[in-house]
Amino acid sequence: MTDDLPPPAPPRSALTLRLWLASFGIVFCGVAAVLALRADLVVLAVVMAVLVVVLIVDLGRVIQRKMRGEPG
Repeated sequence: MTDDLPPPAPPRSALTLRLWLASFGIVFCGVAAVLALRADLVVLAVVMAVLVVVLIVDLGRVIQRKMRGEPG
């Protein structure tokens, strides 16, 4: 018995979603770090600042991949 179904579409990358999520995360974690510093929660502020750095690196990688022409 043969299937008459068309072949499945190739998988696509979710680069645009990662771009938006990283951008939101940078803003959110940046504001949270500033508010944590103002509330004398230094450890939380450092954790948020580290997350901002990680998100900036991720955002750079996503932009680099999108500029190369990868779909998503």
